[in-house]
Amino acid sequence: MTTKILAMKNSVFYGLKTLQSIHARDFSIGALALGPVNLKGRSFLTLKDFNSDEIKHLLWVAGDLKHRIKHEKQYLPLLQGKSIAMIFEKRSTRTRMSTETGFSLLGGHPCFLTSQDIHLGVNESSTDTARVLSGLSDIVLARVYSHTTLEELVKDASIPIINGLSDLYHPIQILADFLTLQEHYGSLSGLTVSWIGDGNNVLHSFMMTAAKLGVHLRVATPKGYDPDSSIIQEAQRLSKQVRISRLMHGTQFLLTSDPVEAARGSNVLVTDTWVSMGQEEEKKQRIKDFLGYQITMQTGSVAKPDWTFLHCLPRKQEEVDDQVFYSPRSLVFPEAENRKWTIMVN
Repeated sequence: MTTKILAMKNSVFYGLKTLQSIHARDFSIGALALGPVNLKGRSFLTLKDFNSDEIKHLLWVAGDLKHRIKHEKQYLPLLQGKSIAMIFEKRSTRTRMSTETGFSLLGGHPCFLTSQDIHLGVNESSTDTARVLSGLSDIVLARVYSHTTLEELVKDASIPIINGLSDLYHPIQILADFLTLQEHYGSLSGLTVSWIGDGNNVLHSFMMTAAKLGVHLRVATPKGYDPDSSIIQEAQRLSKQVRISRLMHGTQFLLTSDPVEAARGSNVLVTDTWVSMGQEEEKKQRIKDFLGYQITMQTGSVAKPDWTFLHCLPRKQEEVDDQVFYSPRSLVFPEAENRKWTIMVN
């Protein structure tokens, strides 16, 4: 939000000198990309649309805002006089709290709209809604069932649209995940992340991002729960690129149905809910199909000695046991907090 709205205001708050000063403070969030980025007025539906330098820029700005506001206690009313319309077809603790607190901390005004307030495509067309909100707010965050809804909003809106979650992608979660890993490991390049679970929207966003940051990705899903085939093809293409944003490296991308194979040699073990909202009727079958996919210390025994654990929450015990979830290896609560700092830069 900050980078897009400030760009529209022609602000120099995050110009080159400021970014260089961030580098001088030696933040432990990885190497800074000083390449030119243009985020002016751009929507944020998927990280597929953003290159390596742009993603690194977003992570650096998020880290800087966190440092200034949380640790230096600075007051930064960068979004004073601005408003965000928050459309929630699906409920969420973290997305709502992070967006409302993050926007407010920067001096902006969040407006929360539930399905009781707004009926996309029912009482009013998505086209009309996009045009109305474009005149009433400065940016829209929409948490929706269908990704097509976001594409319809983008088509007719004159302001940026942020994907707060759709059936296809969850990009704001992945920014928080990678900021968390940067803070913990000091650098992202060369890390191996292992996804063990459903081939869902969160995984799709990992697949569109990992290679651009030099991160190896190993994925284990039960048969029949594979990621989207077109997203697999794009992830394979990204991982095979030799030159990514001026850095010479290749990344590994593995697909398997064996959780142990995916976890072997990994720095980070990641999972998510096995039953997403709207899949409640499938719960019994899904739990049966995901047998053996619970992340435990036994799973971690084949990972690297410094392995850590991520989960975007809410968590169920069949997905990861208490011994892992509440252990020092678990980064889930810093990960949840980082949703606030990364949503600020969308």
